[in-house]
Amino acid sequence: MIIAIDGPAGAGKSTIAKKLGEKMDYMYLDTGAIYRTITLYLCNKNIDIENKRILADSLSNIDMKYTMDHIYLNGKIVDDDIRTESISQKTSRYSSKSEIRVFAVEMQRNISLGENIVLEGRDIGTVVFPKADYKFYLTANEEVRGKRRYKDMLDKGMDTSLEEIINSIKERDFNDKNREISPLTKAKDAIEIDTTSMTIEEVVEKMIGYVKGGVNAI
Repeated sequence: MIIAIDGPAGAGKSTIAKKLGEKMDYMYLDTGAIYRTITLYLCNKNIDIENKRILADSLSNIDMKYTMDHIYLNGKIVDDDIRTESISQKTSRYSSKSEIRVFAVEMQRNISLGENIVLEGRDIGTVVFPKADYKFYLTANEEVRGKRRYKDMLDKGMDTSLEEIINSIKERDFNDKNREISPLTKAKDAIEIDTTSMTIEEVVEKMIGYVKGGVNAI
């Protein structure tokens, strides 16, 4: 079974998807981490992403491994490296490139093959798995999303400000919704959940209720 979760930055997708996977004993795939890792790799190599030939050659040389516990780049765990604000801002622009999206989507589909899996991102239910068994679209207001991201970064010892985070979220929302390839949009058959005033546990239990009850948006 495939459960697809989409939504804007800071809506709680990663935490909720991971907990949903744990509760249902499903594999969890953080697709955003894949895009972030690609971005980190290309930035470290100073690759000109506007040069299609060089970009294609670089993508074919990425040594990336995704596991339930960590994501590896060239044999090194990069869980924290891909969560910096610099990489967050760049990922939105990098992921708009068709070459990068094709590479990432193929990787997501290969990892998911034959698995009971929960995936989260921005185009999972619309592009990666348009025939997913269940589709959810999580959202929340900008201020709440900003505070959540701000707390996450403070907990990791990263130096930033709430204003900077909220502005970054607004910019990412605009870029994600207006990019030419695979823009962020709610699938017609997705169940929308506003997480603004809900706890993580409440959202997860609501989603489990939909799945166990065989209830979908259509």
